[in-house]
Amino acid sequence: MLVTLAVITATVVGVMVGVEFAVAVFVNPILLRLPAGSSLEARADGARVLGRVMPFWYCGSVLLTAWLAAVTWGRPAGDAAMAAAALLAVSVVMSIALLVPINNRSATWTADHHPIDWREQQQRWDRLHYARVAIIVAGFVLTLVAGTVA
Repeated sequence: MLVTLAVITATVVGVMVGVEFAVAVFVNPILLRLPAGSSLEARADGARVLGRVMPFWYCGSVLLTAWLAAVTWGRPAGDAAMAAAALLAVSVVMSIALLVPINNRSATWTADHHPIDWREQQQRWDRLHYARVAIIVAGFVLTLVAGTVA
C-alpha cells in the first residue's frame, strides 16, 4: 500500500507542478507578448478554466502528501513527507491570500472592459506564481524523496 500511495502522490503532485511550471515559464510569458485584447481574453479564459480545476488539485496534493506523511510517520521518509505536505499547504494559503484575488479579477476582464493597470496586475500575479512554483517544486522533490526512502 505504501508504494502505491507514494506513486499516486508523486504522480498527482508532479503533474500539478508540471502544469504550473508550464504556465509560469511558457504560457503566460507568451500571452503577455500578445496584443492587449488577445492577451486579456486568453488569460481571462485561462483564469476561468484553471481556476475551476486547480483548487481541487492543490487540496488533493496536500491531502495525499499528508496521508503519505501519516503512513511514514517515525520512518526516514516521514520527515520528507511532512515537509512536502507543509510546503504544499503553504502554497494553498499563498494561493488563496495572494493569487486568487488577482485571478478572480482577471477572469472577468475583456478586451473592451479592463483596468488601466491590467498588465501590472498580471505581472504581479506572474511574480507571485513564480514563488509558488518554487514552493511546489520543493514540495514535489520532497515527495519523491519520501517515496524513494519509504
